[in-house]
Amino acid sequence: MPELPEVETVRRALLKKLKGKQIKEITILHNNVFEKQDIEKVKQNIKNQTINDILRRGKWLEFVLDDYYLLSHLRMEGKYVYRNINDPIERHQLVLFNIDNDISLRYRDVRKFGKMYLIKKEDVGNSPISKLGLEPWDDNLDSSYLKEKYKRKNLPIKTVLLDQSIITGIGNIYADEILFLSKINPHKKAKDLETKELQSIIDNTKQVLDKAIDEKGTTIRSYTSEEGVKGNNQNNLYVHMREKEPCKLCKEAIVKEKIGGRGSYYCPNCQGH
Repeated sequence: MPELPEVETVRRALLKKLKGKQIKEITILHNNVFEKQDIEKVKQNIKNQTINDILRRGKWLEFVLDDYYLLSHLRMEGKYVYRNINDPIERHQLVLFNIDNDISLRYRDVRKFGKMYLIKKEDVGNSPISKLGLEPWDDNLDSSYLKEKYKRKNLPIKTVLLDQSIITGIGNIYADEILFLSKINPHKKAKDLETKELQSIIDNTKQVLDKAIDEKGTTIRSYTSEEGVKGNNQNNLYVHMREKEPCKLCKEAIVKEKIGGRGSYYCPNCQGH
């Protein structure tokens, strides 16, 4: 958390305020955010770079600067907040961007899991986003693609759906919802899925993520797209976080089990055994 819909919502909110603005300087208070990078070079290279656009790739934010991409992964608790330029630094604010000598854009991360990379544009092919799979709306995402990717996967489909090198952007919440709507048991081995089941996963991935984006994301614990702004999609969830509650379709109690180390929710009636 956050997953693709939440990151997309954050992207849109940031773009409204930051497009065309210049990063005057950066203050890095926790060096591990820029993992294995020369912090002094980051500070020097990002100075006076304009934010021309903000894109999204999977769960990554991609700030398009003049000469660089600033990649940002929020992981579990990462958030961007705005402060006045001279406001005191608050707890858990790890990176501060001076924007146009006016706005202080601050990256806040309680758990310190989030990562950033300042990458030269010509080097983006060697960056973390180069290893990602297809976006859910990519025309190349079809049943043949999934069949090829899954044919040797002897793991539960719930686990494989979280593999960002196949389809990027799906996390624990939406994997549960996609499998419920597809009527697929999360324990079923990916290699055993039939063509119609693969197509159902593709169709429901688009449907579930589109709906979540429309609702500005799912707020279960701490996600906000902007400070104080929560998503609404938690009200639409069929199975995730609904252990022992009645299935919205058949009234059977929703089950929670650990699959691949992740808490997984499903309806044993609608999704088989």
